[in-house]
Amino acid sequence: MKPKENATAPDTGRYAGRGVSASKHEVHAVVDKLDCGVFPGAFCKLTTDFLTGNPTLCNVIHSDGSGTKSLLAYLWWRETGDASVFRGIAQDSIVMNIDDLLCVGTTGPILLSSTINRNARNIPGTVLAELISGSEEFLQTLRDLGLDVRSGGGETADVGDLTQTLTVDSCATAILSRKAVVDASRICPGLAIVGLASGGCCAYERDENSGIGSNGLTSARHEMLSKYYAEKYPETYDHNIAQNLVYCGPHKLGDALEGSSLLIGRALLSPTRTYAPFVSSLLKELGVARVLALIHCSGGAQTKCLRFGKNIHFVKNNLLPTPPIFRAIQKASATSAREMYQVYNMGHRLEVFCAPEDAPDTLALAANLGIEAQIIGYTEPSRYPNAQNHITLHTHTNEIVEYK
Repeated sequence: MKPKENATAPDTGRYAGRGVSASKHEVHAVVDKLDCGVFPGAFCKLTTDFLTGNPTLCNVIHSDGSGTKSLLAYLWWRETGDASVFRGIAQDSIVMNIDDLLCVGTTGPILLSSTINRNARNIPGTVLAELISGSEEFLQTLRDLGLDVRSGGGETADVGDLTQTLTVDSCATAILSRKAVVDASRICPGLAIVGLASGGCCAYERDENSGIGSNGLTSARHEMLSKYYAEKYPETYDHNIAQNLVYCGPHKLGDALEGSSLLIGRALLSPTRTYAPFVSSLLKELGVARVLALIHCSGGAQTKCLRFGKNIHFVKNNLLPTPPIFRAIQKASATSAREMYQVYNMGHRLEVFCAPEDAPDTLALAANLGIEAQIIGYTEPSRYPNAQNHITLHTHTNEIVEYK
């Protein structure tokens, strides 16, 4: 085994050099002082039911988007003329909201609204049409999979002074019974952690999914793609970034991804998988009493769980295989293991915390949907005198990384 790394400075390295924060510590320094809602330890903020006034219910609202993944779609479209690629961006924006809501037990009905901010000189109506129709198509797919989610409309804003290309964001809201809430504050020592794969091709996907999701795409784009894109499409990056961090990779979008059937561009653009069918089945079969927590490994990736539960040592010592896209990113960039696992999901994007005896049923439900899953670790009491949460993670290269 290699020596342990201590991650006490979460926002250093190549990711931070591009103006992006994996930990968002400066954001949490502000919002963590605000009202935390009626379930302070839950994955999403839940408030009293202001919409109906029913004391047995609560409200949840969530905002997120596709982030800089939309720039990859822009590059693909400009290079190929194929605007249909933006349908995947619509899915990314929706899933980043829906799958967070799943983590507090929201399985519908859900009302969703979307916002597209664009520079009209660079983003024409053909792109907008693909985004809007792609959103409606994916919402119907979710309904077909049993998740009742409806469109409440949206906004398309022409804001050329703010963006050279476009951003695609969504906002989702729901009302749910307080008895149905999955409260992540219940994470305690002695639990099994079941990880669900972010890649592969599950029963409700048509194509291979690289597993990239919608986090870390700023670095993934620059680490993988060559200077060709900086020179041809200067509107796709922040010119304040150090030039050695701008499109510094070895690849073109059409290059083959080693170990995969996907091209580099298609792998980076692979639409974010939703776990909605799995979570719906899990809560139906096991119930809230046995599903102690659900963690969507989005911002912060494998360190996301640090924010939930108290006095917890998260041991992740049996991770799923690392998908080819992440191996390629690390090879191209020589990024440290510590940073890779904090920026990218590295193979699983959903974690189920349950009693060890409930893990087999959880794994069986994932298998029924063709989603690779396994017990990736466990929880035990914190080893620190102050009971601080921390993670010991065994990487795919047998490195042991510590996060706190």
